[in-house]
Amino acid sequence: MKTGLIVVGILVLLVVMIGGKAATVNNELVAQREAVSSAWAQVDNVLQRRADLIPNLVETVKGFAAQEKEVLGAIANARAAMIGARTPQEKIQANSQFESALGRLLVVVENYPVLKSSENFMRLQDELAGTENRISVERGRYNEAIRQYNTTVGRFPNSLFAGMLGFQRNEAYFSAEPGARTVPAVKFGGNE
Repeated sequence: MKTGLIVVGILVLLVVMIGGKAATVNNELVAQREAVSSAWAQVDNVLQRRADLIPNLVETVKGFAAQEKEVLGAIANARAAMIGARTPQEKIQANSQFESALGRLLVVVENYPVLKSSENFMRLQDELAGTENRISVERGRYNEAIRQYNTTVGRFPNSLFAGMLGFQRNEAYFSAEPGARTVPAVKFGGNE
């Protein structure tokens, strides 16, 4: 009888300890999931700021470079995709399209020295550069929040409880586009 009570006592203690660990893991993962959501909200905020700046920039460029309809259309389509995206994965993909179109716009601007010297264009370009810096900072924070969350989900013994509690890895990282590591060819003074 005494042995039976000891065994029951040990089992109860084990159940309490395991339940306590499960609750701790759950609370930690909930907090980190919320940190990921908060970091994403900041990324989304600065992406929206950039999307709001673009129509003004496009209108300024239109006045000088009306024949560049393809580039201006790509910007409009990319902005629409960005605004229409709902999930982080969709927004990350739309953001890549947006950055590509914006890059082409800035190449077009190089062909119009009068546009480059326009006070309105320069102000918008400065605002856009500041926004791009904010986007970069917020992307880094977001990726760090996801890294921390994924590390917690994957770490033993958390991994035992994470699946049972409904937590899974989040793979919605921002990463460099495949061509981003390639150095562009630059021509100086007509030299080939």
